[in-house]
Amino acid sequence: MNWPGTLLNGRPQRRTDLLFQQRTRAPHEIWLVIVDASASTRRHQALSDAKGLLAQLFDDAYRQRARLALLTASGSAPKWQVQGLKASSGLSVWLDGLGAGGGTPLLAALEQAQQWLTLRRKRFPAEQQRCLIVTDGRVKELSALPVLACPGLLIDIERGPIRLGRAKDLATALQAQYQHIDELGLR
Repeated sequence: MNWPGTLLNGRPQRRTDLLFQQRTRAPHEIWLVIVDASASTRRHQALSDAKGLLAQLFDDAYRQRARLALLTASGSAPKWQVQGLKASSGLSVWLDGLGAGGGTPLLAALEQAQQWLTLRRKRFPAEQQRCLIVTDGRVKELSALPVLACPGLLIDIERGPIRLGRAKDLATALQAQYQHIDELGLR
């Protein structure tokens, strides 16, 4: 109900005198962030630089009132940290404690992400989904990758004198945009 507009026209006498506000609320956004925190990301400060990027991303999500889903790929299996909650300062505590170790269950994380996004799309059809994958691309196999069916960006955090460049191939296979973390100017 648009009370100021209605009352500026005088006291309403009938229903047609009432003015209603248009609902202009845009659909929510959900940002799915998949972080590769395997042992290989410890090399050459790759994960440390990724933490700076993630801190900035969480701050942007908070300012834009976007919802976040956060999936960590490390150890033997991926682990959900947050699923569809509004960005908050509690994420900085998780980020401070993020360490690298173990294997790279990135493919399992991508499969879980695909299933989660599909269910989320059915539940909230107007929601805009985006995916960010932070990885060094060191996966054993690129065949049978799931389709995430939303705009995606893969940030390559591989560092060092010898780079395998697998993250670029992974981005191509996932139909996601590719960017190396050094090109973002965060250092």
